[in-house]
Amino acid sequence: MTPEQARQTQATVERTLREAEVNPYEMFRAQVDLAGEKLGYPADILEMVKRPERVLEVSVPVRMDDGRIEVFRGYRVQHSSVRGPCKGGIRFHPAVTIDEVKALAGWMTWKCAVVDIPLGGGKGGVVCDPTTLSEGELERLTRRYTAMILPLIGPHHDIPAPDVNTNARIMNWVMDTATALRGEPMYGIVTGKDLAVGGARGRREATGRGVVIVIEELLARLGREVAGATVAVQGFGNVGSVAAQLLHAKGAKVVGVSDISGALYDPTGLDIPSLLEHVSRSPQRLIAGYTAPGVQPLAGPEVLTLDVDVLVPAALEGQITEVNAGQIKARVIVEGANGPTTPEADLILEERGRVVAPDILANAGGVVVSYFEWVQNLQNFYWEEAETNERLAVILRRAFQSVWDNAKKHDVSLRTAAFMMGLERVVEAIRLRGVFP
Repeated sequence: MTPEQARQTQATVERTLREAEVNPYEMFRAQVDLAGEKLGYPADILEMVKRPERVLEVSVPVRMDDGRIEVFRGYRVQHSSVRGPCKGGIRFHPAVTIDEVKALAGWMTWKCAVVDIPLGGGKGGVVCDPTTLSEGELERLTRRYTAMILPLIGPHHDIPAPDVNTNARIMNWVMDTATALRGEPMYGIVTGKDLAVGGARGRREATGRGVVIVIEELLARLGREVAGATVAVQGFGNVGSVAAQLLHAKGAKVVGVSDISGALYDPTGLDIPSLLEHVSRSPQRLIAGYTAPGVQPLAGPEVLTLDVDVLVPAALEGQITEVNAGQIKARVIVEGANGPTTPEADLILEERGRVVAPDILANAGGVVVSYFEWVQNLQNFYWEEAETNERLAVILRRAFQSVWDNAKKHDVSLRTAAFMMGLERVVEAIRLRGVFP
């Protein structure tokens, strides 16, 4: 193991220990209870929508390059299909747990309901560290995992997508494996694919683009503009890097960014195009090793407490807790990650006048364009990227206005308003369909 790999492994262990203190499924249940209480829903209805419809745990044996067989643990959770087929990503990460996947599937249900697309929530994960796997091992892991969850997924049942440590290449393998095993083209079984195999133009940038749209809407309500605003971004993966790139292009000063390898800070604003070029050349696509005049290294967690106008947590869940919420200086927090803020931290932020655009609204751009990709796959009719971006903006701006109005109407936070709106739509679907038998 190289020193760089050792450092990353230690960072992963430390992060895992921190995350172990926050149970994401308990976070999800608490959020549903709060929204349900505001709406006056009975306990039995809330219990229905808190529990997932199906939980699958699978054993994933993989022959490694050295000939031995390693068995990985995988999950697929379908939280709700009352408004349409389940939809949600697959993540490859050493800290994946069943409670995490259940929570993420639940958040996907509310996310789809808040932006009012005809899908429900699902999520999947494999407990692994993909940075330690060769390309062949990663492909064999993906294909065997796909085979194991294939009884649950399908274009009209459950449609996976990329998530943490997965990308278009992984989705291509999922689609190809399903096609081979079912003996018919299965382009619509997964979204986030490459264009040549049924992907949608604009899908890769969709989540980060959606974060920026929500930032624009929120700052406008507060009498501010994106141009000139200072921004810190935690997590410089697909979501954080795209958000940083678009914000930089709109005139914002992105003064701090971080990933697993550390954090960078420049009070005059980082040169985001230069940083992106560095990351593209990095073997593991990390910001480590980037240098430029005025750029200072920081410890990773410090990016959360920088004195900025806008904070974008775009890493993993449970990053803003009661321990550090009181140190958050940003007036506006727009959640690019799923579940980055604990309920306890939410209360502290609200007391201190911080405005939080919740994940189920702020990072919904990915699932919206995944929905577009799914529709295009089913119709075998593909759109130009400009049309995708225009349709995305219409949906997110309308959803933001609805959440904003709901928050004012009930005098609640944007998160509670979004959960209330999503919960109302899910419960209404249950009411109209009835409970079988």
